[in-house]
Amino acid sequence: MYHILLVEDDRSIVNHLMEFLDSQGFSVDAAMTQAEAMQKLESTQYDLLLLDISLPDGSGFSVCSAVKSQYDIPVIFLTASGDEFSVVAGLELGADDYISKPFRPRELVSRIRTVLRRTGKSKSVLEVGPLKVDTVKALVTKGGREIFLSALEYRLLLVLINHRGAVISRQQLLCEIWDVAGDFVNDNTLTVYVKRLRDKLEDDPQNPEIIKTVRGLGYKIDG
Repeated sequence: MYHILLVEDDRSIVNHLMEFLDSQGFSVDAAMTQAEAMQKLESTQYDLLLLDISLPDGSGFSVCSAVKSQYDIPVIFLTASGDEFSVVAGLELGADDYISKPFRPRELVSRIRTVLRRTGKSKSVLEVGPLKVDTVKALVTKGGREIFLSALEYRLLLVLINHRGAVISRQQLLCEIWDVAGDFVNDNTLTVYVKRLRDKLEDDPQNPEIIKTVRGLGYKIDG
C-alpha cells in the first residue's frame, strides 16, 4: 500500500480526499501547515506528497524545495485554477506534476499512479499471497508456475491489486477495464471474467481466498 502525505489547509478538501484515496487503496496522512508537514516528513516515510501552494504559515514552494533536497519523494502540486505562475514555479522547483483545483478525484488518482510509475516508486513485482505479478514482464506466477491470462483478465487483476485492502465496486471495475483489448465489457461480461480469473488463480474457485466478494458492494484483494 502506498503512503501519501496530503498538505492542505482546507479541512473539507482534506476530509474528502482522505476518504476517497483510502477507498482507492492508498494510506493517507494529512498536514495543514508547513511546520506540520515537515514534522511528519521527518518521522514517517512517504511514497508521494500532495502539496497545496498556499499554506497558513508559508508557501508550498518551501516544502517542495526542502523535500527535493532532503528526501526522494515525488511531489504533485494542488494549484488554483489558471495560476500559470504557480505551475511554472512549482515545476522549476522539481515538482513531478500539478493538478488545478477544482479537480475530479479520479483524475487525481490517475495522476498519482502515473507519477509513481514514472519516478520508479511503483513496485515492479507485486505479491499477493502465493501470487507474484511482474508488471514489467506482464508475468503472473503462482508458486513459481506461470499463469497465462488474457489481456482483460490481466488488467482486471492489476486493478484489484492496485486497490488492495479496499472494496472496489463492479461499476468501478467496469470503468477501469472496459476498453482493454478493444472489448466492450458489461456487467454480465464482468461476472464471466471474474469467474475465469478465479478459476486460474484460486486453489478452490468456489471458496476464493484471493479475489473475495463483498456482498452488495463489489470485490477486494486483501492488503
